[in-house]
Parts: sequence; C-alpha cells; structure tokens
Amino acid sequence: MSTEESHPPQGHESGQAAVEAALTLPLVIFLVLGTLQLFMMQQGRIMAEYAAFQAVRAGSRNHGDCEPMVHAALAGLLPSVTPYLGGKGKGSAGEKLASAWKERLGSASEGPRYRPGKGKDGQHTGPIFWLVRESPRASAVNYTEDIGFDLPTGDGSQAMRLEVRLIYWYRLRIPFADWVISRMLLAHMGLKNYDAVNPLMPADAKAGWTQSTERVINLDPLIRDELRTRVGSAEYVFPIQATYGMRMMTPARGMYFEQQNCPGTPEGL
Repeated sequence: MSTEESHPPQGHESGQAAVEAALTLPLVIFLVLGTLQLFMMQQGRIMAEYAAFQAVRAGSRNHGDCEPMVHAALAGLLPSVTPYLGGKGKGSAGEKLASAWKERLGSASEGPRYRPGKGKDGQHTGPIFWLVRESPRASAVNYTEDIGFDLPTGDGSQAMRLEVRLIYWYRLRIPFADWVISRMLLAHMGLKNYDAVNPLMPADAKAGWTQSTERVINLDPLIRDELRTRVGSAEYVFPIQATYGMRMMTPARGMYFEQQNCPGTPEGL
C-alpha cells in the first residue's frame, strides 16, 4: 500500500471540521450565554420579590401612599438595574447609590425609568417596573377616617390589607442571548412569529418560531402590548411579576387612592 493511500489528504477533513464548527458554533455560544442570562433572570426574580415586600412595607406605614412605595421598590431593585458601585465615579457607596437612585427616579407621573428622555434605538428608556395596588380598592377606601381599619368586620372578613403586584421589566443584559431569548419568548407566548434565518443554526433559512396555538403564559393584555412594543424597539426586557401582602399599620387615605395604581402604571391591570 502506498503512502498516499494510507494517509489520505487532510484538506477534506479540515474543511469538513470547519463547516461543522460554523454550523454548531452559534448554538454553543447561545448555550453558554443563555445559561448566564437565565441565572441573571433568577436573580432579577429574587430582587423583584424583595422590592414588592419593601413597597408594601412602606405603603402600610404611610396610609397606602404610592410615593414611598415607589421609592422603596426602586431602592430594592437598583442593584439589579445598574452596577452603581462600579465605574469611575467619585464619592462613597452611599453617595453613588443616591446618585443612581435619583437618576432613575423619573417624574412623579411617569415613575422610575431606565433613562430619562428619549434614547436611540436599543437604549432602555421605558419604565423599570409597574406597581399595581391590588387591595384595598379605591372604591372601598374611606375618604375621611377609618377608625376600625385594623379590626375584623362584622361579616368575619380580615383587617385591611395592602396587597401589591410588581411587574419588573427586567433588562436582558447578555448580548446575542438577549435578542434570541426575546424572539423565542415572543413566539412561545403567542405574540409574534419569527421565520427569518435561525440564529442558532445559520444553515436553517427559516427558524419557524411560530405563535403557539394555545396560550402558554396568561399575560395581561397591557403587559403583552408593552412587551411587544419594547422588544420591537430593541429594548430586550422580560416581565417578572411578584406579589406581596401585609396588614396595614395605618388606615388608607382617600387622597392617596384617587387612582388605583401607582404613577406610571396603567389602570386596568
């Protein structure tokens, strides 16, 4: 047997390996980056639950006033919103926290936002979270004085409770994974098809990520519309919802319940 027959040319093998690597590399990259993103989303869920608790605690001590509730929720979420301790800014940790908190507080009517004003495509300028007061309802709040707010009523119902639902518009941070996860989630939730080239497998000219025939996740229409709009503007976010309830320590005041939800949060949720 000749040397040429026993040792075939290596060019074919190296070419095949290059093709296989080109086809599988996007998937491998996504598995690594996607795993990191999912762990970060889990951290965001924990922070959302903590922020909901802080909002309820602040509201129960302040007659259900939205202002301290929003401030407390923002302070609870801030570590997952921005690495305010990093960078080249001067000052103590407390001063950096105060600066980051003030920058994202937003106006009284808009609520906390990622960035003030209008940003370029892909810049996150929308709300950081929505804060819904599930209970008490505005129609049930006494507009003068509720002396027995902390006592069970004659029908055996519990004392007045403050219950909130916080929708945290968590910003996906990992490049490439944010885009892919957003497109896949929109299709999974039945919100939008994606039939362009599959980013995980470039040889597949049609990804075929279609809207589900059944509603997999029951999202409120207002949340679905906001999610579709923001992802369409290259603001890759995911709505993380957290709820918390606590017996009120002070009676609810009608002046704080002219609207059911806190500023920046649509009514009807």
